[in-house]
Amino acid sequence: MSWTLGAIIISVPAPPNMLQKRIDDQPTISRDNIREAEGIFLQHLKRVGLKQTEQRNAILRTFLETREHLSTDELHRLVKKTDPRIGFTTVYRTLKLLAGCGLASEVAFHDGIARYEHQYNRRSHHHMVCTECGASVEFFSEKVGEIEEEIGRKHHYLTTRHTFQIYGVCEECRNRKKTNGRRIV
Repeated sequence: MSWTLGAIIISVPAPPNMLQKRIDDQPTISRDNIREAEGIFLQHLKRVGLKQTEQRNAILRTFLETREHLSTDELHRLVKKTDPRIGFTTVYRTLKLLAGCGLASEVAFHDGIARYEHQYNRRSHHHMVCTECGASVEFFSEKVGEIEEEIGRKHHYLTTRHTFQIYGVCEECRNRKKTNGRRIV
C-alpha cells in the first residue's frame, strides 16, 4: 500500500472518551496529571539507579507546565525562577532522563539547537518548520501513524514512536521575499 502525504495538515480528533485525558487539549495540566507523570519519572529513576530529588521534580513540573519547544537554556531560565539553586547541568541531565522514560522528546528544528517538548499523554503530532525564520506549525495526521505501522510490519518491528518534520518556507517569509524583489517558489 502506498501513501501520498502531499500537503496534508489534518487535525484528527481523539475519540471522545480520550479527549478529556489529553493534556494537549487542556489549557493547563492538572495536579493529578503531574502526579502521574512524577510516578512515571520515579519508576524510571529507580530503573536507572538514581534518586528522586526536589530539583528533578521542579524541572519536571516546569517542563510539563509549558507548551513550548524548550532548549535546555530556556528551561533552565524558567526553572531558576522557582529555585535559583538549580544548575544548568542538572536541567540538561534531567531532560535526558525525561526523554529516556518517554516524558519528553527532542525536536530538531533548523537552528541546530536541541529543543524538547513534553510527551506525557499527548497525541502524536508532527512539525512543519520554516527554514527562513524558524517558525513551526504542529499538525496531526493519522496517515503518518498508519505508515509507521505499515513499515514496522514490513520489516518485522513493533514500532513505538517516530519523529516527522517537514521543512520549507512559510507564507510570511515568501511574501517578504516578494516585496524585496526576490521570489521564492
